[in-house]
Amino acid sequence: MSLPRCALLWARLPAGRGAGPRAAPCSALRALVGSFPGASGRVPYLAASSSASGGSKAPNTSLFVPLTVKPQGPSADGDVGAELTRPLDKNEVKKILDKFYKRQEIQKLSADYGLDARLFHQAFISFRNYIMQSHSLDVDIHIVLNDICFSAAHVDDLFPFFLRHAKQIFPVLECKDDLRKISDLRIPPNWYPEARARQRKIIFHSGPTNSGKTYHAIQRYLSATSGVYCGPLKLLAHEIFEKSNAAGVPCDLVTGEERLTVEPEGKQATHVSCTVEMCSVATPYEVAVIDEIQMIRDPARGWAWTRALLGLCAEEVHLCGESAAIDLVSELLYTTGEEVEVQKYERLTPISVLDHALESLDNLQPGDCIVCFSKNDIYSVSRQIEIRGLESAVIYGSLPPGTKLAQARKFNDPNDPCKILVATDAIGMGLNLSIRRIIFYSLIKPSINEKGEKELEPITTSQALQIAGRAGRFSSHFKEGQVTTMHRDDLALLKDILSRPVDPIQAAGLHPTAEQIEMFAYHLPETTLSNLIDIFVDFAQVDGQYFVCNMDDFKFSAELIQHIPLSLRVRYVFCTAPINKKQPFVCSSLLQFARQYSRNEPLTFAWLRRYIKWPLLPPKNIKDLMDLEAVHDVFDLYLWLSYRFIDMFPDSSLVRSLQKELDVIIQEGVHNITKLIKISESRKLLNLESLPSGDQSQLSGASKSPARRTRGTKTTGNKATEPLSPSDKELPLASRLVQQGLLTADMLRQLQKEWLTQKPEHSREKVGTRRKKKDPDSD
Repeated sequence: MSLPRCALLWARLPAGRGAGPRAAPCSALRALVGSFPGASGRVPYLAASSSASGGSKAPNTSLFVPLTVKPQGPSADGDVGAELTRPLDKNEVKKILDKFYKRQEIQKLSADYGLDARLFHQAFISFRNYIMQSHSLDVDIHIVLNDICFSAAHVDDLFPFFLRHAKQIFPVLECKDDLRKISDLRIPPNWYPEARARQRKIIFHSGPTNSGKTYHAIQRYLSATSGVYCGPLKLLAHEIFEKSNAAGVPCDLVTGEERLTVEPEGKQATHVSCTVEMCSVATPYEVAVIDEIQMIRDPARGWAWTRALLGLCAEEVHLCGESAAIDLVSELLYTTGEEVEVQKYERLTPISVLDHALESLDNLQPGDCIVCFSKNDIYSVSRQIEIRGLESAVIYGSLPPGTKLAQARKFNDPNDPCKILVATDAIGMGLNLSIRRIIFYSLIKPSINEKGEKELEPITTSQALQIAGRAGRFSSHFKEGQVTTMHRDDLALLKDILSRPVDPIQAAGLHPTAEQIEMFAYHLPETTLSNLIDIFVDFAQVDGQYFVCNMDDFKFSAELIQHIPLSLRVRYVFCTAPINKKQPFVCSSLLQFARQYSRNEPLTFAWLRRYIKWPLLPPKNIKDLMDLEAVHDVFDLYLWLSYRFIDMFPDSSLVRSLQKELDVIIQEGVHNITKLIKISESRKLLNLESLPSGDQSQLSGASKSPARRTRGTKTTGNKATEPLSPSDKELPLASRLVQQGLLTADMLRQLQKEWLTQKPEHSREKVGTRRKKKDPDSD
């Protein structure tokens, strides 16, 4: 053995009892070469400081995902610890580790360093596996274990090594204070120094729908030397873009998927109309308009309104929205030293809640709009309207904007035979519709709360007012609006909802920036992006006027593309792309786009045509129509990414032309939607109940109408003579008759009663019992 290596081994010899004659000199040497602070000391010397927790709330440790620390293999230098002392007896070591785990003092000390019971257990299991499975351990821990075996050291002396290992598998423990500083969201106004450098004038235009509040703000926008309009929807941004240019005020359009410039050679115009997420907080304007400011409370998108409110660099900022947002906006801007001037408006045309429900689709009149909160209800109502010989337009959220506008024009056209509209609450914003009467088919709407949980609750007063306010608008053919419900039992609830005051908005949404997430990733380099978001939200500190927006959609995309090698910034951009996670084809397209990007393979027009299997055929049923809507969303996704990664998505103009062709196909499908529904029903492609007991939500709601009558042969005669498909023949006769409009639920119940009166007593009791189980409300 060489002299230098001999000296090294001698210097690393253990001290203490049982170490032999070399114990004394080694004791002095160990003080000089100890490789870990406190390696030879006892636990009392390692008391944690009270600042370890940062004085903030304890983090949610269930979010800390342990990293894997691989056991050490054979060392090129051999097992130095064994050469200095002796090979370890793994059975003895296991007993030592078990004793260490059971020590109450160790568990309490671990808690001081952020290791609660759950983390302590996980860290110990990993630590024990590392010790037991390593071929050779570091010299320092080998020596301490050997000393403990010979009673020359205490089992507590393992704590520094255990803590070092715990911080390896849970790196967040090492940098908790830094993470808290990064995720401190308590003073958002300070994020926008350009806006704080000027004294802005804030005007809040408050009033109900159809009160002219947005009109007055837009008039000031058009008269300014420069301006920006921030709207909640692409449709609204397009409307202001067209209105501004028609008024002779050059205006550009900026949405997530589209950029239009009107000046020659692509020069930026003085005015811009954009979706609120796309507004620039660095460009100075004379006037800025933020529409629907009450959406600052939106669980998912509220951060965009907060950013626009606090960050826009404009001499005047005009806010349009509900009065419920006045107090919160005033409080937020009080911290910036800016006062809010409130201008209140009254509705331009009267609106009234009727004292009677519609009860039957037989009572529909021109200008009626039936508002549903599910596609199944839309399909069912549209089909029932068609059975009655009427024509309806259909509008729901997942339709392309062009199709929505086409259906709106069809409904608004006085020369078109279509006089009925069936829609979701998508009509609440962005469409000019000539509606006489709003009819709520239901008052229950699915929603997602701030925690990402699905809820089924009655619509809020704000939502009811927004939808009801579409009736009798100032620009429509009807100068007075009416509101009612489909079912009699819902009318009292609707009146109660509309009579309540709108609850004041309590807090504004916030969202972590890409820079903040990058700083988190710097401290936690091995952590997945989805887990980074969870930890950020948990560590985030906000005051009572703000909340962190729900980021479930972001996390969904992050988990979807986690296995694809991308830089953090690119991964973040892909995850912020707006997709409908309920559409499998759209989700798989995001995955495919990310995979192509990671291979550095541009997504060309030719590649996209092959991917979507263009050309696409007109839809033959509802499922085909939904598939086409998904393809339209994929085009939107491509265009959205093309403005972030121009080189990798180079054919945006060609894709946009293809999207316009698809829009025409979808418009034709929606125009013939009742035919598609009819085919889908016969093939059982719709999730619609065929039993009469479900007529209240799936048929026309007319079961509660004693005046329900059968239709003449003009409406249903042809239907009755049509040949039945094989699947139709499988349905019960009563269900087929109800579907065809030849039999109503009331008539069916009357037949059942007549049949029961002719049955023996015991049979009647059996049938009655069975009916109660199936339809508790049938009596």
